[in-house]
Amino acid sequence: MEIMVIKNKKASFNYEFIQQFTAGIILLGTEIKPLRHGNASIKEAYCFFKKNELFIKGMYIGEHNIGEKHDTIRDRKLLLNKKELVSLQKELTIKGLTIVPITVFFNENGYAKLTIALSKGKGEWDKRQSVKRKDIERENQIKIK
Repeated sequence: MEIMVIKNKKASFNYEFIQQFTAGIILLGTEIKPLRHGNASIKEAYCFFKKNELFIKGMYIGEHNIGEKHDTIRDRKLLLNKKELVSLQKELTIKGLTIVPITVFFNENGYAKLTIALSKGKGEWDKRQSVKRKDIERENQIKIK
């Protein structure tokens, strides 16, 4: 069975990752199959705190054609240790930091997991430097081959 990984490709371009966490996601039964088939997106998603609990907003999970329908874009609760939640809440008080989803994957036990990162937004100069660095790495790869 192929392991489906859903990535947020723009996240590393727009944000500088400070610290990464792996969180569980509370899903409905009708959301598992579309997620396993890759019918999901986290491009527009972001994480926020509500009553000391972490949620993801804007994560799209398509509908399964059989059975009950679910709301494709709803707030989903994320599962982290209490120590990690307290740490993240303290860090978010610093201006300019946010929590960004990076990837959705299934672990070896079959549970859906989300990799999130405490991040700082990049400015235009930082983005240009990232592009420049990638171009140099690409040229070095071509020279080696």
